[in-house]
Amino acid sequence: MRVIARGDEMGSHERALVVTAHPDDGDFGAAGTVARLVEAGAEVHYLVLTDGDAGGFDPSVERTLIPGIRRNEQNEAARKVGVEDVEFLGYPDGRLEVTFALRKEIARKIREVRPSLVISNSPERDLTRIYASHPDHLASGEATISAVYPDARNPFAYPELLDDLGLEPWTVTEMWLMASPHSDLFVEVTDQLESKLAAIRAHASQLPDFESTSVRVTGMLSGLALKAGLPEGSKAEGFQAVSTA
Repeated sequence: MRVIARGDEMGSHERALVVTAHPDDGDFGAAGTVARLVEAGAEVHYLVLTDGDAGGFDPSVERTLIPGIRRNEQNEAARKVGVEDVEFLGYPDGRLEVTFALRKEIARKIREVRPSLVISNSPERDLTRIYASHPDHLASGEATISAVYPDARNPFAYPELLDDLGLEPWTVTEMWLMASPHSDLFVEVTDQLESKLAAIRAHASQLPDFESTSVRVTGMLSGLALKAGLPEGSKAEGFQAVSTA
């Protein structure tokens, strides 16, 4: 088990890429960690695979408006933790599949950003926390891992990325997987709690009761901090760390 406590170095990551299935996935799973990376001087980028068009709770909102609403919310949430670059691929919410086209798009973004760290959904279903294992999350995790290895680093995979776009192959050295049933990395986010909650609050179209969501999220972060052996009152986010060098 690895714990990055308050005051510890966040590593040598100058650039990081967060790839998620939906708007808000990254904020619930990693916004505190993203805030710490930005505070440490890293450049963080977001790639959101769907527009979250199947989300929401208010039937009075016209469904055709949801994609735009959710994009705006994700952009606002990203700014709360210091992220400026948010790209949306616009795949249908609830119907995400691991295709070569999707892998190519993620590999393209990896080659553009050239991150040492990629954070994404876990491709493994956690039966103890079923809501975290949405089928889109699993597809996002599998496609992202495939893009990290072998696609982005292989000059002969999707040669048009190099020939047409001039994007050289790139090797990501580490992945941190959110909502994994095998979490072994814990990042203390006690000082980033308010920024994380502000990012989550930005997703107003998904939150009929933000206060109860805040209590639930804070309790979960407290539990992860306890699991990591951090002092009482601490908060932490958990990941499965995967070496991909």
